Amino acid sequence: MIIGIDLGTTNSLAAYYSENGPEIIPNRLGERLTPSVVSIDEKDQVYVGKTARERMALYPEQSASLFKRSMGSKKIFQLGNRKFTATDLSALVLRSLKKDAEAYLGEPVTEAVISVPAYFNEVKRKAVKQAGELAGLKVERIISEPTAAAIAYGLYQKKDNTRFLVFDLGGGTFDVSILELSEEILEVRAVAGDNYLGGEDFTKLILQEFYKEHHIDENELSSKDRAYFRNQAEKCKCHPQADAFYRMQAVVNGQKTETIIPRGAFEKMSANLLDRIKSPVRKSLSDAGVKAREIDEVVLVGGTTRMPLVRKFVSRLFGRVPDTSIHPDEAVALGAAIQAAMKERKEAVREVILTDVCPFTLGTEVSVKMENGHVESNHFCPIIERNTVIPASRTEKFFTVHDHQTKVEIHILQGESRFASNNVSLGTLELTVPDNEAGKEEIDITYTYDINALLEVEAKIVSTKETVTRLIKNQENNMTKEEMEARMKELAYLKIPPREQEKNKVLLLRGERLYEETTGELREQLEMVTEQFERILDRQNPQKIEEARKDYEDALEWIEEEMNYNL
Repeated sequence: MIIGIDLGTTNSLAAYYSENGPEIIPNRLGERLTPSVVSIDEKDQVYVGKTARERMALYPEQSASLFKRSMGSKKIFQLGNRKFTATDLSALVLRSLKKDAEAYLGEPVTEAVISVPAYFNEVKRKAVKQAGELAGLKVERIISEPTAAAIAYGLYQKKDNTRFLVFDLGGGTFDVSILELSEEILEVRAVAGDNYLGGEDFTKLILQEFYKEHHIDENELSSKDRAYFRNQAEKCKCHPQADAFYRMQAVVNGQKTETIIPRGAFEKMSANLLDRIKSPVRKSLSDAGVKAREIDEVVLVGGTTRMPLVRKFVSRLFGRVPDTSIHPDEAVALGAAIQAAMKERKEAVREVILTDVCPFTLGTEVSVKMENGHVESNHFCPIIERNTVIPASRTEKFFTVHDHQTKVEIHILQGESRFASNNVSLGTLELTVPDNEAGKEEIDITYTYDINALLEVEAKIVSTKETVTRLIKNQENNMTKEEMEARMKELAYLKIPPREQEKNKVLLLRGERLYEETTGELREQLEMVTEQFERILDRQNPQKIEEARKDYEDALEWIEEEMNYNL
């Protein structure tokens, strides 16, 4: 038996394909949703789901939640005397779902289609697959959550040449995907998202307001008290009355207290979060080459989309009422179950060809020769750009940089930054080239990326025809978000050159942001004007810099207007 699983930040659930279509598998408590919480007691007894969530209120130091956000990282979760990674904890949740499914279906469950956020990079996807394997499941297919939701809504059974936007806001992640149906092909046109944006962030806003009104210092609270207040804030956020106002009630020092936040005030408090939602939406529309008004249907997925604030925001953003006909917490699992049925070739399921895209740009580190002859490394050269339909294969030509250079190291990278060091390292490939003058030896580098998230890198020395190949399938990103932030603080103490003066710095940062949000011709134009501005900064002529800054700012304005036109 193959089942579909939605491994969520807040809740997880499993589904299977029955005679009546896809159905949610109830857990051992008879409930459809299993909280993604793990707890362990002094006797090493592991609890998963609602029991673990209840224990978390009492024994927070023995419990863990929200670990999906840390998938693929080195973050360690201390539960009592035991240490776990996010992959370990996810495996425990998956194992619990597997056992519940076997008890309900009365047969062994050996395989699963597991969903992941569309914007998960390869490191995170591999971690999810590994968690499934640790749980005793064969995981041959990882499906993007918005694609699974699109299948659940039966989008593949609707009329041809229809564009759909799946808006997936869960407890910890946000994804937006644009899909297009043509004949019997459901094609993912573009994906974008934020792996650190979800319902938990709205909960924190309510919690911070409560602390502020009642003069509570969170740092002075015990872990148990923090868990209690967070739970009260979560209840407040999900209460039906939240359409008019938000009321958080809790006991402080033995006294019942409450904080009431009017709807308008909460909208203002949430302004930054709603702005963060706009960025991936704009990016996906730009990458797909469509305008918001050209989207035929908007589908809401994820528990956080049940918030009236979010639904109204999406309605204003697209000028239409979104489709919410399927429970937003269940759509992904149901779609994964249909995909599992397709894999089993069940007659009741209409076969549909699903195409996917590469969620991140894949490329390599290159060195660039500046006007003064200095060779500057740490530049990123895209080879397969994000949202390229996969499978895909692309080849780029590169040349040696130095005279008598005999070694070339190809640094394989994934990300959107112009600078190699800001992107995720997937590995390296080394080859020996003939001793020659700079620029005389040519290397053809080919990236091939397939539907199973496997990347093959081939490097060919043109003069000798020698070829070196590497298959990237088990890479790890060892740097956590906290480590990256610490590294940025360390760099802040370095001497600041003229190009980093405040007026120039803010423009370069804006250019970097826009570079990550766009692709194709706009990205190429942005690269060109940015490099031109940087060359002038290097000359350290104040008058020339002042003139170039105005030109660069005008160019950025024009590029951003072109991007906003699609929204």
